[in-house]
Amino acid sequence: MNPEKKKNIMITILISALIMIYYAVYFAILVTILEGIWKLMFGILPLILSYIMLRVCVERINEIKKGEDDDFSKY
Repeated sequence: MNPEKKKNIMITILISALIMIYYAVYFAILVTILEGIWKLMFGILPLILSYIMLRVCVERINEIKKGEDDDFSKY
């Protein structure tokens, strides 16, 4: 794997990790502030978004490994 692909993969992982940390902090704040059913309703959303972010990160890494470094150039 060439250095450019490694760099793109590391950037993808870094950005995904930062967003997931943001969602985790947001989840923690909501759980401490809200009560009852609101805690469940609004607390589950950051967990779902974290899962989606993880899936997108894995898909992007697979695209980079296949050689699709620049997706936007297609459009």
